[in-house]
Amino acid sequence: MNTMNTKNAVQRHTLALAAAALCTGLAALPAQAQSAKLKVGLMLPYTGTFAALGTAIENGFRLHVSEQGGKLGGREVEFFKVDDESDPAKATDNVNKLIKRDSVDVLIGTVHSGVAMAMAKAAKDSGTLLIVPNAGADAVTGPMCAQNIFRSSFSNWQPGYAMGDVVAKKGHKKVVTITWKYAAGDESVRGFKEGFEKAGGTVVKELNLPFPNVEFQALLTEIAALKPDAVYTFFAGGGAVKFVKDYAAAGLKKSIPLYGAGFLTDGTLEAQGADADGLFTTLHYADGLATPRDQAFRKAYAIGYKLQPDVYAVQGYDAAQMLATGLKAVGGDVSKKAEFAAALRAAKIDSPRGTFTLSAAHNPVQDIYLRQVKGKENVSAGIASKALSDPARGCRM
Repeated sequence: MNTMNTKNAVQRHTLALAAAALCTGLAALPAQAQSAKLKVGLMLPYTGTFAALGTAIENGFRLHVSEQGGKLGGREVEFFKVDDESDPAKATDNVNKLIKRDSVDVLIGTVHSGVAMAMAKAAKDSGTLLIVPNAGADAVTGPMCAQNIFRSSFSNWQPGYAMGDVVAKKGHKKVVTITWKYAAGDESVRGFKEGFEKAGGTVVKELNLPFPNVEFQALLTEIAALKPDAVYTFFAGGGAVKFVKDYAAAGLKKSIPLYGAGFLTDGTLEAQGADADGLFTTLHYADGLATPRDQAFRKAYAIGYKLQPDVYAVQGYDAAQMLATGLKAVGGDVSKKAEFAAALRAAKIDSPRGTFTLSAAHNPVQDIYLRQVKGKENVSAGIASKALSDPARGCRM
């Protein structure tokens, strides 16, 4: 036997085996990638005026994950957290901790609209999947809209516009608005003004103060001097608590009806006490909806966290539902962004708030409830606007 030929044959056989092993390994890579843990980056406020909101969103998100056995789209979920401190100046650095340092597959955040805008830009630039579980900045699903950006909450325009129509129908002709001077407040007031003026009303004065300032006295004195038919406001968290209490303490509650976007009284009623009784707000969720879906959610949340859920918990829960829906359609592969987006646009999300769909701009098309504070609840007083879709001005996708 020729020794050289034998040696060559062995080498060829060895190379063939190596090539086969390499091909097998490469073929297995997608399955291995999809079976890896799904990295979820939570960028929420855990300190400051919006801290309770951030906690409720995380609780709601984790509740749905736990109901799915700790997996979404067949992948075990691993969490990474950053406190955004509701500070837009820190937002870019904070979101890059999750995108670049932790290499997360999906971003969940946030509450503050200014911070959310920075998150949306980073998500758009990097292609990272983003689901916004609160911040209503109109631009997120307007000019900043993108295939990989979604919202499980609302646009600032939606509850504001719905309340504008409600206030006009109650016979009020002249209204003063008051809010923080930042994106959420400005856009909520614009939505209210659009709805109110379309129905024949007039906004006679727009008052504001810097976020998160809560020194309201000078502005309350101005409201008293203007003597409008009513006041519309947008505040949330600790600021909402103080505003409602200061408004009542100034004697205005008895003489000038106060209306607001629902965040004024959501998650704040315990602290506001009797000063909030009777207030009307508009929002995409209300207490006492009495649907089987909502009752099951409220029971599970109360058992899990020893608290009653609010709209923030619902939005976190639905962010997880939306993520699960998209991941199921793509077999857990977050790189399939077009297929993920198409699945969500075609879906009906079975939310505690009621079933909703997503617009072409990826914002919820949903009922906006009129709620009235009764005791410690925001009780539904009917639907202020049915299946309201944000106009998504400037969205080009």
